[in-house]
Amino acid sequence: MPDAGGRLTKGIWNMWVFILGIILFAMVLFVAVSLGSVPISLSDTWNILIRHLFGKGDMTGIQSGTETIIAMVRMPRVLLAAMTGGALSLAGAVMQSLLKNPLADGSTLGVSSGGALGAVLSIVLGIRLSFSPELGLALSSVAFSFLSLVLILTLAYRIDRSLSTNTIILTGVIFSMLAGSITSLLVVLSGDSLKQVVFWSMGSFSGKGWNHVILMAPVFLAGSLGIIAFSKELNAFSLGEKQARYIGVDTKAVKIALLVMTSVLIGVSVSVSGNIGFVGLVIPHITRMVTGPDHRKLLPVSLITGGMFMVLTDLMSRTLLSPEEFPVGIVTSFTGAVIFIVIFYKYNRLNKRF
Repeated sequence: MPDAGGRLTKGIWNMWVFILGIILFAMVLFVAVSLGSVPISLSDTWNILIRHLFGKGDMTGIQSGTETIIAMVRMPRVLLAAMTGGALSLAGAVMQSLLKNPLADGSTLGVSSGGALGAVLSIVLGIRLSFSPELGLALSSVAFSFLSLVLILTLAYRIDRSLSTNTIILTGVIFSMLAGSITSLLVVLSGDSLKQVVFWSMGSFSGKGWNHVILMAPVFLAGSLGIIAFSKELNAFSLGEKQARYIGVDTKAVKIALLVMTSVLIGVSVSVSGNIGFVGLVIPHITRMVTGPDHRKLLPVSLITGGMFMVLTDLMSRTLLSPEEFPVGIVTSFTGAVIFIVIFYKYNRLNKRF
């Protein structure tokens, strides 16, 4: 009976932690929408949001330009940053668990490099859909992500028919180097598109609107819910692939399904924001310190934490040098590199201790 009471107390505590996380996430979104190069009061921001969400709100004294800034510029940008950060963080958490490598993230498989190659190729060659240029770029990025995944898994299968983790990682690293070299060549040959390609390659949400949100939202929701649905299987993978098979998990099918969903999330994220590094590496580590290794908690909290992290770093990128802004990838790379060094240092010290 005491054990049951302890589990109930722990469950209630976890529920409250999750609720507080959602409240904090909503507060971060609200503050990010309020702040920018044009100062807008919190009360005006609140009334504009209430007006657009529920058709109510006191708009007295609020200029139409202010409403346009909130509704058409900052809201879609903040939502897109939240989805991108959540997607990259969730992908990183899956890769670290699936590949059993604490320093892995979604780019370990080379999927993000493949998506970046597809997007840069679309920009340089001017491959666009006449009715939706954003959709053309996204389709090119996702298509190359899928092709990258198929190529990597095919090569890994040829080398090792059991598709072991080490084989997949090694194949992914080699492919990342190849895709990166081709992308660099395209940047050199980009000509008039050089500025756009360079700025995109550093990661940025500048100029993104509701069309990008509409493009990403369905894929983000489907991919995130699909991955979270495999939480129990990922818990089984933490015991080892052999043990997971013994308890009835189809390890090969689960692994392929998770890799496909991860590649889709990464491909869409790359297409709307460019290359943004370290989010998938750092955020899952920070989250795991709070939630522990249980994926039923780790995955949704990583999703929320990654979204908050990206929204805050994007806020820094557009306010630190206001009215100028710099690519958000610079902020995430700098922050992530520092945390990466700390994690790597502690990881090595822990291994030497034991």
